[in-house]
Amino acid sequence: METKDILLVEDDIRDVELTLAALEEYNLANRVVVARDGAEALDYLYRRGAYADRTANHPVIVLLDLHMPKIDGLEVLRQVKRDPVLKIIPIVVLTSSDQDIVESYDLGVNAYVVKPVAFDGFVEAVKQLSLFWILTNEPPPNTIRS
Repeated sequence: METKDILLVEDDIRDVELTLAALEEYNLANRVVVARDGAEALDYLYRRGAYADRTANHPVIVLLDLHMPKIDGLEVLRQVKRDPVLKIIPIVVLTSSDQDIVESYDLGVNAYVVKPVAFDGFVEAVKQLSLFWILTNEPPPNTIRS
């Protein structure tokens, strides 16, 4: 059985490293693809540009920062949740501010997590997210391929 990717959309290298470290603690078989901005995330999801040759499998989850260059996370969320094929992908906003929480839910986000400032709190939050969305959540049937 092929494992599904986790798409991490984050421009802060420290947060990328912390998230990867937290995911590694559970030894998940999922590959983590890191997109450094919203434009790269959309290229991955729509299989264009550098990602034109990737498999058609949806990521098991998108961990999305909101405040990024080029295209921000709210616009990524807007485009994905408007797309009839991609809208079933769970998207969890993982950001340092709660200022966009209402708009994120209006756009269809599945969960909104404010990043804890402390290292241990951040790692624990990511571990709990991975347990639920990767190991526990049951996606809709027939959603493996886009």
